[in-house]
Amino acid sequence: MKITKISTTVINANMRNWVILSVFTDQPGLIGIGEASLEFQTMAVVGAIEDLAPLVIGQDPRDIEKLWQIMYRHPFFKGGVVTMTALSGIDQALWDISAKALEVPLWRILGGRARDRVRMYDHLGGGNSDAVYNADTVDEFAAKIKQTVADGFTAVKILAVPQSAPLGENAKLRHAEELMGAARDAGGPDLDIMIDFHGRTTAAMAIQYAKVLEPFRPFFLEEVVPPDQHEAMVRARRGINVPLAAGERLLTRMEFLPLLRDGLIDVAQPDVCHAGGITELRKISALCDTFGVTMAPHNPLGPVATMVNIHLALATSNFLIQEVMRADVPWRQDVFTTMPELKDGHILAPTGIGIGIEINESEAKKHPYQPVTATQWYHDDGSVADW
Repeated sequence: MKITKISTTVINANMRNWVILSVFTDQPGLIGIGEASLEFQTMAVVGAIEDLAPLVIGQDPRDIEKLWQIMYRHPFFKGGVVTMTALSGIDQALWDISAKALEVPLWRILGGRARDRVRMYDHLGGGNSDAVYNADTVDEFAAKIKQTVADGFTAVKILAVPQSAPLGENAKLRHAEELMGAARDAGGPDLDIMIDFHGRTTAAMAIQYAKVLEPFRPFFLEEVVPPDQHEAMVRARRGINVPLAAGERLLTRMEFLPLLRDGLIDVAQPDVCHAGGITELRKISALCDTFGVTMAPHNPLGPVATMVNIHLALATSNFLIQEVMRADVPWRQDVFTTMPELKDGHILAPTGIGIGIEINESEAKKHPYQPVTATQWYHDDGSVADW
């Protein structure tokens, strides 16, 4: 069996473009699908896929580890989020081909099931976190929480922490407290609520936010400082008494090792579309398991990434919970085959072969690529802020 071609389809989903790639083989009808979506750098990823394709065309797609090593090690300049995103999408498609060739679900060739079902959490975003929350915003947000619970979820993630200066801004601390209080009241005492800091805060402010949020029993706090500030994470860890999660912007197990070695996280959040695909996420999860850290992979992306994560979750012993994005576009199931049904906050093991999802090309063409500009935030004094 040989790889003959790699093509990409770009689908605009409002805030981001989904990059869906297909790896073709010389076996009639045997095509692997993967997702390589990267916010604000869509066409760079498409170009990187075209750059990597000649390295694997003509190779046997079932030699997944060898092809991963070729794509990672043969380019002289290794890594970088654009290249790793392209590699991740191709890697997913290779696994899809192998499972399809054997006519089994992907989770079967990942070692079989480590569990019977996968717990999911809804990604709700937040209110207008660039501004002061008002009563209408809080009421609207509480309504979203109630709808999520009504839809069967037992866990949810919110953006309760607004853009923040390095220190001060007591009003924003109060508003974060108000929003989290509304979420807890609306969801009830048993709803698990995760809070995404989005890397917006300094260690000092992260500690202050954690103090006002802790009484509401968060499930975990996510990315409390920017991912490139290791020492800030050390300081934040010392001052926060809530479980911490991080890793959505880290690439490969080598970047996770310092967080694990220094005991800075309780939950790892690698992204299967950025951190090296299925092949590398399995290695990251094994490394995390060595340190007693659980896995909650990052996934605000498209349906292909969601399905890949579900298969990984089924086969991963230290899996905790899986993120899913539902609020981006209403036509997901028009472009892709239907997702498995959510029941009691969980999804059962898919039974279709491979990843178990296919793209409807004619529907996809209704949502062509559109440039999406990176969100730009500034502090009150005009200095640049993290989004």
